[in-house]
Amino acid sequence: MNKVSLVGRLTRDPDIRYSQESSMCVASFSVAVDRRFKRQGEQEADFISCKAFGKTAEFIQNYFFKGMKIGLTGRIQTGSYTNREGQKVYTTDVVAEEVEFVESKNNQNQGQQGGYQQPAGGFNPQNANGPSGFAAGDGFMNIPDGIDEELPFN
Repeated sequence: MNKVSLVGRLTRDPDIRYSQESSMCVASFSVAVDRRFKRQGEQEADFISCKAFGKTAEFIQNYFFKGMKIGLTGRIQTGSYTNREGQKVYTTDVVAEEVEFVESKNNQNQGQQGGYQQPAGGFNPQNANGPSGFAAGDGFMNIPDGIDEELPFN
């Protein structure tokens, strides 16, 4: 099984591009993930290259920026290409399939750019229009009619 879960901070604003063939949104970004154990009293981090496609990439483009804490699940993908000098370069990226906010807007102390509304939970393109997902494009969670009758604190 190829499954990855990461929680870390964006090291830069996501780089957004659109594919030439299908005009699909592609987000490239890097996440700094703290290692579990400190070495000689200093925290170490790994810098993980990530990509997202389609609606997940658009969600990242609209709501995430440098310094924000992000949680994501996805898969590892390897690839290769030949650079301009004719050398083969191998790549390893995490392809984000689900992303979510990890901290509240009030707790963000780096890279403040305001202007976004934080939805509760995360974004999963598989259920983007379902009862527990987000309405397309507005970033807010859909709440089905009559749900307030089921809540225990009425």
